[in-house]
Amino acid sequence: MALVAEIIFILLTSLALFSFAKKLGKIGRNIHLGKAVIINDQKASRFKNILLLAFGQKKMFRNPLVAILHLFVYVGFIIINIELLEIILDGITGSHRLFKPYLGNAYNFLINSFEILAALVLFACIVFLCRRNIIKLKRFVSKDLKGWPSTDANLILAIEIVLMSLFLLMNAADKESNFIVSRHLRPYIQNYSPSTLSLIEESCWWLHILGIYAFMNYLPYSKHLHIILAFPNAYYAPLVPKGQMHNMPSVQNEVLYAMQPELAPAEATVPDKFGATDVMDLSWKNLMDAYSCTECGRCSTACPANATGKLLSPRKIMMATRDRLEEVGENIDKNKQFVADGKTLLHDYITVEELRACTTCNACVEECPVSISPLDIIIELRRSLIMEQSNAPSEWNGMFSNIENNFAPWKFSPDDRDAWAK
Repeated sequence: MALVAEIIFILLTSLALFSFAKKLGKIGRNIHLGKAVIINDQKASRFKNILLLAFGQKKMFRNPLVAILHLFVYVGFIIINIELLEIILDGITGSHRLFKPYLGNAYNFLINSFEILAALVLFACIVFLCRRNIIKLKRFVSKDLKGWPSTDANLILAIEIVLMSLFLLMNAADKESNFIVSRHLRPYIQNYSPSTLSLIEESCWWLHILGIYAFMNYLPYSKHLHIILAFPNAYYAPLVPKGQMHNMPSVQNEVLYAMQPELAPAEATVPDKFGATDVMDLSWKNLMDAYSCTECGRCSTACPANATGKLLSPRKIMMATRDRLEEVGENIDKNKQFVADGKTLLHDYITVEELRACTTCNACVEECPVSISPLDIIIELRRSLIMEQSNAPSEWNGMFSNIENNFAPWKFSPDDRDAWAK
């Protein structure tokens, strides 16, 4: 019977890891549908970003109380899952607490630490559920989150509560152990027979590990994929001064050649496209941003356009980009290559009204705890609107015409520019 359980465990573990790796592979493929950009400068600063933004969650500490609760969940869940190594080895070998004989008192110290963290995770998850469903903070009841996104957030918190509870109950049912938190649960089950306690422990053990496998495979479909992608996203975050935009060399060269024709090459190349209309026109970093979005809504809360009732929500920009990218990925899986489906990110997922509402103030980028830039995507889509589709308000077209003819936004000849002094 024990051998059968070990074989079943090995098969389930292999299946869970294979399924997880397969989905991550598809996400990696989708990200690389974006345009190639090289980001390999200032490596020391990039590793510093990983430590401060991903590990240290520096931006979260603008609200210290929430940051500490989030840190409990993050650190607690990651560290507690170190115990997975022992659980997996126990499952493969059919042993019980394999490391205990080798670690001695250090083993009790580790499990006690894990239990304290588990209790903190439980507390923080309950607080977060209350913030979302009882207090109903404005950024958690936004129309951006209607439907599945709201359910997803609650489901993740519920799963973490269940997993931590199973971990503590498993330890409480182990009659040979006496750990710091689970021993307080023992009075509620101490009257059960030894065989029943053994059954509770074994059941919790199986449910805990299977729950973790289920969580692991649910993760790539959830906003909590940022648990993984926050680290590379922090590494590849832009290091240019805040608010500095990426110019288009092709356009800069056109202006240069107009002013100094002698510098123009004999055969000037014309860009295939200005800006972006679909996810394939964005950079791979923009697409990684979309998958890294935590849907926390801090960007939209900080957005002045959103605050004044405009349609723009930077969070929705990232969610729409991810939704379109997933749809493109499914199209490729089905047809072996992308087959035009009559849809684009611009217009079908993100509207002109949203793009025009953006003031380019950079508040969304500044607020994002995982270094996402909705502004980069907005700028690329607006470039396509203006330069590819000539789609701009009349006020903008007047300004563009003035800049083209008078080298300034105003309708005055350059020769008269100093007339104000008179």
